[in-house]
Order: sequence, then structure tokens, then C-alpha cells
Amino acid sequence: MKKMTVKKLMSLLAVCLSAVCLLSGCGGQGEQSGNTDGKENGSESAGTDDSREMVLFTWEGMFPQEVLDGFEEETGIQIVYSNFDTDETMLEKLAQAEGGDYDLVIADDYIIETVVQEGLAQKLDQSKIENFGNINPLYQGQFYDKEDAYTVPYGAGIPLIVYDPELVDFEIESYEDLWDERLADSVALTANYRVINGITLLSMGKSMNEEDVSVIEEAGEKLKALAPNVRMIQDENTQNALLNGEASVAFLYTSQVTQVLSENPELKVVYPKEGLGFGIMAGFIPSNAPNSDAAHQFLNYILEPETGAQCFDFMGYYSTNIEADEFLENQDLAVPDTVTEGEIVQNVSEDAEAAYNKNWTEFRAACD
Repeated sequence: MKKMTVKKLMSLLAVCLSAVCLLSGCGGQGEQSGNTDGKENGSESAGTDDSREMVLFTWEGMFPQEVLDGFEEETGIQIVYSNFDTDETMLEKLAQAEGGDYDLVIADDYIIETVVQEGLAQKLDQSKIENFGNINPLYQGQFYDKEDAYTVPYGAGIPLIVYDPELVDFEIESYEDLWDERLADSVALTANYRVINGITLLSMGKSMNEEDVSVIEEAGEKLKALAPNVRMIQDENTQNALLNGEASVAFLYTSQVTQVLSENPELKVVYPKEGLGFGIMAGFIPSNAPNSDAAHQFLNYILEPETGAQCFDFMGYYSTNIEADEFLENQDLAVPDTVTEGEIVQNVSEDAEAAYNKNWTEFRAACD
């Protein structure tokens, strides 16, 4: 996921979610002060055994400065903020350090699965994280940490349907509604082939990660039936089609949803009843972290409701802290309690991948 402050989301669109994990991706361009100790993207980071320091390794611009300052004031622990540009860069550096050097890492779901498999993360001591129960269960038990033993979720990217109620004369409640003939030539879609295949499968009561090729082919036929309703397929600035009236409905990435609502709050957001597709970034403590106690303290700190709300408002991503929701300034970042189902796009077999690609090629051709 690209990480970006709300202020920048208001002025500059960033496509947040990558194809490999439905919304996972690389770092953003937000301002991040704090004590970087001269460490910028791609630079070497040095750990410390000083219990008064904690090396935080993540993308640039992931925390509001008042949160970093508040932790230092409350605990006396100085945060050394070290940046990486991509999840893959993080993994390479962490592997080189043999799970050392860094005290806390925040990265994307798919790369954390690899981190855990390679023994580069340690199990959390939940007795040191009193606020662990504040995590929204929707974002727990995921493929990269099924027992919630290693990670604390820190924000989610969720692509959603947004529509203009002045141009649509019925209430949209589901992915299935996108096929309604009343939406002919009026739907704008992002161009993530696994995500669009995925929401089609969800509309059929299937998994976004379906492996049965015959089922995927069935979804392909249904997807082609959507073509008459499609006005455009594009990743960048898709939200502009709603703002300028070219489309009455759009399926948008998180940053696009945030931006379009900031410009027209009268638009309606849909949390489809079939369930959500999402990507999660989460914090974990490396296996040989020099100061794991400080890392546990920081995880507990950002799980405090008001602190969590500050973080989510700053980033413009969905809250993974259910107790923080009531404190959010941007209430669009709180997922309704009625939403209890969600799924992350994962890697599939070669045969299934080929079927998904075939669906997408034929769908694009049908839309031309």
C-alpha cells in the first residue's frame, strides 16, 4: 500500500494497492520528521542495545509527529525512524541483519508471511500489549498470521463502490448490483485484474482466491456480462469520473475513495454485503530485535483508541482498531459493525492464474 497523509490525499492521488495482495504495495511520500538519525530510504540502519532507543523500520510518513513525540514523552524511549522504499527492500535488509538491527517493522501482509516463514519475526508477548483486544477481529486470523501470534494490524486498504445518488435511482448494496441494466455505460472500474475477478467471484458466493478453473471460467462469463455497464477501466484518477459526472458508479482504491469524498461528501459509499476485499499492513518484532520491550510498548501505545485514531486520520487508511473508530475525525475510515466478512487476494496455482488472466483479457476486449 502506498502510504500517504490525508493532506496529500486531498491534493494528490496515489494508487494505494498493488495487484499481488489486493491493496498491498510500497511506501509513500509523506513528510516524516522525528529522529531519523540520518537514515533515509535505502540507507543502512543500525540497531542499538540502549533500552532508551527503539529502531522503527517502515515506509516514510507512516506516523503523525505528535504520536512519535507522545511516545517519547510518555516512556522516555527515543524513536530512531528508519525508512525502506519497498517491502522487498525491507526483507532483504532484515535477512542480512539475521532478524536483528531493527526493533519494530511495519510492512504489508504478503511480505510478512515470508518473514514469518523464514524465522525473522518473534512471537509477541501479548501480556505486554494490554490493548491487544482493541484490534478489529475483521483484520485478524489472516493468512500471514493465522493465530495472531506475530503481528498487530496497522491500517487496511479496502477498495469500495462509490456512487452518486443523484444519478442512480436505486440503492446499491452489493457487487451484484454492478450488473444491473440500469447502470448501462456508467460504471468506472480500477484496472486490477485479480481484484475485479475477485469481486465477481464474491458476487457468486465464491472465494476471491478460487482455485477451481471451471469456477473461474464461470466467473469469466459473468464478468463479460458486466461489459455493457462499464464506462471505463483505469487505475489513475478513476475517481474523477464520478466528480465530473462521466460515471455514476465507481469501484475505487482507498486513496481514491478518500479523495472523492473530500470533494463531494454527498456521494454514497457501499460496503458490499458479499464481503470486503482488503490488504493489511501490520507491525512485527524481528526475531533478534535489540529492544523488543520498547517495541511491545510502542505497539501497545498505538493501540490506544485516541492514538490509533490520530494515526488513521493522518494516513487516510481504514482503522484496524475498533476502539479508535469513535475518535476518528474522518468517519469514512471506520468500517461499519455490520461488515464481518473480508478476504485478501493471495497467490494461486499457475492454472488458476492463467484462468484469471484469460478472464481479464476477454473482459477488456468485451469492454472495447
